[in-house]
Amino acid sequence: MPKNTLERPPASRRPDTSSFAAVTERPASAAGSLARRILPKSYLVLVLVAIIVVGYYVSADFLTLRNAENVIAAASIVAVLAVGQFFVVLTGGIDLSVGSTLALSTVVVALTLQSGLSAELSAALTLLCCAAAGLINGLLIVWLRIPPFIATLAMMSAIKGFSYIIQSTSLIQILDERFIDEFSRAEVLGVRSPVLIFIVVAVLAGLVARFTTFGRSLYAIGGNPEAARLSGLPVARNLIITYTMSGLLAGLAGLIAAAQLRQGSSLIGVGYELDAIAAVVVGGASLMGGKGDPISAVIGVFVLATIINIMNLVGISSEPQLVIKGGVIIIAVFLSSAGGVARIGAFFAKHGPRRRVARAS
Repeated sequence: MPKNTLERPPASRRPDTSSFAAVTERPASAAGSLARRILPKSYLVLVLVAIIVVGYYVSADFLTLRNAENVIAAASIVAVLAVGQFFVVLTGGIDLSVGSTLALSTVVVALTLQSGLSAELSAALTLLCCAAAGLINGLLIVWLRIPPFIATLAMMSAIKGFSYIIQSTSLIQILDERFIDEFSRAEVLGVRSPVLIFIVVAVLAGLVARFTTFGRSLYAIGGNPEAARLSGLPVARNLIITYTMSGLLAGLAGLIAAAQLRQGSSLIGVGYELDAIAAVVVGGASLMGGKGDPISAVIGVFVLATIINIMNLVGISSEPQLVIKGGVIIIAVFLSSAGGVARIGAFFAKHGPRRRVARAS
């Protein structure tokens, strides 16, 4: 009897589907990568919009032009700091000295302006001085192999002490109108200079992080420094550059602060390093390194600045504000940690209403 079974064709006659699979998988992978880059920013923007809506309902003064200018002016300083802090955190490090470097910047620029130097030369010398402070951080970490937390903590104390020594009085008045205009009052197309400065810094940082070899190497260093070293990346050099850049941006933030306050003092910038770290974490960066982007860090700055502004408008004192800010940071760290969102999903899957209905039935 003839067999009525279907025989499988030989391998040589079968259609080759591997190329089709590769073609279909590649766009999916690219789409997934694009989604992973866009979703965190979208989530942060939605959170910021929700906070703005809350502010509108709790205070009639929240959406006024004057209040918006105050929020942006205050946030511009921390935003510049946060960009520098982001690159440090991206490598798996931390820079606790940025607040003290900001204070040093205000003192140096006030002293140089007082001595008769031009606004441009004073600003250049100040940035050079602050970049040198960042360079020392990098050398301590790379050459002496001191952990970033310890090295920058020591530099925080040293820089603050140095600032206190070189200032002759409790504060140094800044009377140079050209300097104040350039870093506080000047407008370009209706945008004030502090806002324009942090926008330029954020855009350049985003381009560096995403499209340059240096930026991509920082992700590799933060993800696995030993593997990055074995693959031939200049880990030591890039770490030194990163901390120098953090010091430079702290100096730039100090110039903005000095122009806005019209004074230099070693007491300016207290706690700013924690605000910068908080913004980076709220922006989705991992303190373990290798994750995040500078634009999200800047959005994180405005999330925190808006929350603080709302609390000020409703009359919440500074002490409860610190508690609330700490809670926001803890939640942000938990959500950005590996498996944080998954654990929340698992909790609701286990204890949610569907589970209770299933048990009741």
